[in-house]
Amino acid sequence: MDFNEPEHLTSIRHAVREICADFDEAYWRDRDDRHEFPWDFYDALAKGGWVGIAIPEEYGGGGAGITEASVVVEEVAASGAAMNGASAIHLSIFGLNPVVKYGTPEQRSAYLPAVANGTLHAAFGVTEPNAGLDTSSITTRAVRDGDSYVVTGQKVWTTKALDADRVLLLVRTTPLEQVKKRTDGLTLLFADIRGEGVSISPIDKIARNAVSSCEVRYDGLRVPVTDRVGEEGKGFKYLLDGLNPERILIASEALGIGKAALRTAVNYANDRTVFDRPIGKNQGIAFPLAEAHMKLHSAELIIREASWRYDQGLPCGEHANMAKFLASEAGFFAADRAMQTHGGFAYAREYNVGRYFLESRLMQIAPVPQEMVLNYVSEHVLGLPRSY
Repeated sequence: MDFNEPEHLTSIRHAVREICADFDEAYWRDRDDRHEFPWDFYDALAKGGWVGIAIPEEYGGGGAGITEASVVVEEVAASGAAMNGASAIHLSIFGLNPVVKYGTPEQRSAYLPAVANGTLHAAFGVTEPNAGLDTSSITTRAVRDGDSYVVTGQKVWTTKALDADRVLLLVRTTPLEQVKKRTDGLTLLFADIRGEGVSISPIDKIARNAVSSCEVRYDGLRVPVTDRVGEEGKGFKYLLDGLNPERILIASEALGIGKAALRTAVNYANDRTVFDRPIGKNQGIAFPLAEAHMKLHSAELIIREASWRYDQGLPCGEHANMAKFLASEAGFFAADRAMQTHGGFAYAREYNVGRYFLESRLMQIAPVPQEMVLNYVSEHVLGLPRSY
């Protein structure tokens, strides 16, 4: 068993770090304060080919796997960009996998090259105010009218909606009461989010404000049938195919935030002198930081296993879910200990640990809370009865 990192992954780390070095913590504080999308950062990554790293080469992408993609988002988050940086590129990197796998040749040719070079920005519209995690209960409807669907409904927490050109939109094309299984009758559309009948309202959030999260209302948006992804009524299945890579990417982003927080805390503990000694000399400071390092390292191992299994075409549901759970816990633990290490200065924005604290806490909630991961493991891994 070889635990040496492959040379190409090390090269990816160095290349991404070099780009991220031009965007320091002050840059990210500024974008967060101004609620402004980091366009210059995004463009720099797109120019380097990193946004399209996982898109097939025939469509202008890098043709790499989830392992390479996860290293990119980890390094972005670890640079100090945290979730503001990772969320800016997350969906473009792997979120359009349903289009790659189930889209028509015409859809792939029309959209994927533009996503790969960074000129087409996409959002993801699934969650609804009254459905939450019960995706089968969504009520946004798409009714066939000739060569188009007419979409009516409401989505919430649509990331990048203010800055996106299109949205991968889950709708119900067959009413719930008319399907045999609750998950039947759901359809994926790759819709024009700038189309007539769409209204977008940003949500006032406590953190990660450089990338918008929005409530989006659809009131008669017409979507050509040619922009349907895959078959009508099978959208839920297409979404499931993307859950494991999504969890692996989220885990990698949480790991990166934890590394940024730990690095900041260690530097502060070495530099800060109280009672004529660096505070890092005190075991009350040093030991929790050592524990944070161990938790992050453990999480990194399960991330690597999960991404390897996915890229090898092996079952990885257990590993992807565990990676998301453990990395989210480890990342937040590191950020929390960074807050404690900084004491009162943790509340000063210039030290950045408060930003890491808030953004790492998000990872335990979204896109799936820790409790739902435990549901998955208890039922599908341990064989316990379904709890919901």
